[in-house]
Amino acid sequence: MEAQARGLLETEPLQGRDEDAIASADSPSMLSEEEKEELKAELVQLEDEITTLRQVLSAKERHLVEIKQKLGMNLMNELKQNFSKGWHDVQTTTAYKKTHETLSHAGQKATAAFSNVGTAISKKFGDMSYSIRHSISMPAMRRK
Repeated sequence: MEAQARGLLETEPLQGRDEDAIASADSPSMLSEEEKEELKAELVQLEDEITTLRQVLSAKERHLVEIKQKLGMNLMNELKQNFSKGWHDVQTTTAYKKTHETLSHAGQKATAAFSNVGTAISKKFGDMSYSIRHSISMPAMRRK
């Protein structure tokens, strides 16, 4: 259906293959002069209708833009809305939820591991500080 609808809106004249298909359907030699004239008149009428439809479509598109401007809708707002909707759609997928859960769990474990490392380092520095203070305060150890 879309290809058929697109064909009506094409701005290019009939292509070679299109003309061949039409020519093979009704050979001009098989048509009477009266039929040829009727077909030519129909062709002119169809081309006029197509031109009119393009003009109507163009006017409607301009009107659409005017309405959107009056409502404060512009391209940036539409892009933001589309992005927000798309992001929401991604967040509601099962794959995203599972990945988010897994990464959150991994982040919690990493935070706990770094905390433990920090605590161990602090304890070591504390022990070293105590050892240094203790050795300074003991005169027997200073002589050695």
